[in-house]
Amino acid sequence: MTPTKTLRAKSPTDLLACVPTLLGFHPEHSVVMVTAGRAGAPVHARVDLPADARGRREILEIADELADVAARSRVSEVAVVVYTADLALATTVAAAMTEVLRDADVACLLVISTDGRCWRVHERDGSLRPGDQGTPYELANHPLTVAAVIEGRVVHASREALRASLAPVDEHSLDSVRRSADDRVGRMSSPGRRLPGSPDAVAARDHLVREGRWVRERVRRFLADRGMLRGEDIARLLVAIRSIDVRDVAWAEIRRESSHTHVDLWRDVVRRSPSELVAAPAALLAFAAWLAGDGALAWCAVDRCQEADPGYTLAALVTQALASATPPSVWSPFDPAELSLFAR
Repeated sequence: MTPTKTLRAKSPTDLLACVPTLLGFHPEHSVVMVTAGRAGAPVHARVDLPADARGRREILEIADELADVAARSRVSEVAVVVYTADLALATTVAAAMTEVLRDADVACLLVISTDGRCWRVHERDGSLRPGDQGTPYELANHPLTVAAVIEGRVVHASREALRASLAPVDEHSLDSVRRSADDRVGRMSSPGRRLPGSPDAVAARDHLVREGRWVRERVRRFLADRGMLRGEDIARLLVAIRSIDVRDVAWAEIRRESSHTHVDLWRDVVRRSPSELVAAPAALLAFAAWLAGDGALAWCAVDRCQEADPGYTLAALVTQALASATPPSVWSPFDPAELSLFAR
């Protein structure tokens, strides 16, 4: 679920051009619900479709899920796009969506389906308009597509392509970061083996505080200069944010107004992270992407985090926000004074 940008669509082709710009990728075999008109907390949502129209129960569950998102977000009007070449499936999904949205008091202004080449308009009962053979369209030169390119917005060919954008960089770079991280860990003894209150435990705590301050300074420096991090800095970040207290220092730096820059930072860190250290930066990327209104990227980052650590709690928090279509506007930034690492 993606809290929203506002774009103007005056035709089905305009709507089809809006969707990848809003989601960050071109959907395949899925249903997309787009907020139309004014709304309390406008959202756009995409859900994968079942294999065919025989999955009637699953289709109704999808429709219920999307209608619930619209109702909870106080959305009164939507448009729906069904991405499939299976006309029977498209008709079944269109019928379910219009019925369930109507029951939820959400007006469905338009339902279209597309096979990637032609769009078709569906009636209120989901059926196709008589004689509708499909209207050809292309999006490559559409004004909304061109505007997205000019504005520097990346639109991926598919969700898998978006997911692949978080894949690790070359093995040489990963090995370099891994060696640097291992070297840093090797110079430290495990804090878990120190007795609370012992000199070693106090020294370990002081070390975490120093690392927390360094993480805060390094994140702020990136926000200021956007300079690419050296491998040594990536390794130091990764080792430091294994500590939840230090991770929270980085988390507290993420503000809505700078969230896109945090996305750039943590995307780079994720791509250069060995798998055993990727959970924390992937969770931070997921949060920054959600706060930036990029729900699709946030989901992909959650997946990357949970592949490494299924129980990582920050990823679970972002998952809850995404699944419930919670708008980023409700987030209240951390008060730095509340960070436990710096408490005395």
